[in-house]
Amino acid sequence: MINAVLTHEFWLSLEYLPLAEQIGATWWFPLINSLHVLAISFMLGALLMLDLRAAGLAANRYSIKDLCKDFLPWIWASFVVACITGTALFITRASAHMLNPAFQWKMLLMVLAALNMVMFHRQTTKYRLADIHPENFPVILKLSGIVSLLLWAGVTLAGRWVGHIV
Repeated sequence: MINAVLTHEFWLSLEYLPLAEQIGATWWFPLINSLHVLAISFMLGALLMLDLRAAGLAANRYSIKDLCKDFLPWIWASFVVACITGTALFITRASAHMLNPAFQWKMLLMVLAALNMVMFHRQTTKYRLADIHPENFPVILKLSGIVSLLLWAGVTLAGRWVGHIV
């Protein structure tokens, strides 16, 4: 079992990386923070359209298959940028973030959102989505869309609180 002190020392060692010090002490921090917010905005905007369609709350005249084809590349590209910029922000105060309840909630909700997404993709392979009329869209996929909206709203709120809980 890893000793809590060693774990804390590991997170603290990240903060002393030259890259972390460069980001935290220069104009790079606000730039990376802005890029992080933009990436999340793009991701959530595309995800909102897909989740609302999956939930049957909007865009019902479009097939989920077509929306996935249009929006998933944007979602994934934005998610990758958000992860890279989020990691860059994280290493500047890694030891503090690991103890921050808002950060812990954000990470937990992100893991749950990822599991929900895996379940959604597994279920979509089970059904021929192009052939399903919006009224007959499977309940499990509708629930997955609603759960996704709630989880990502929680991730966003928790992320916003990270800088305010010390």
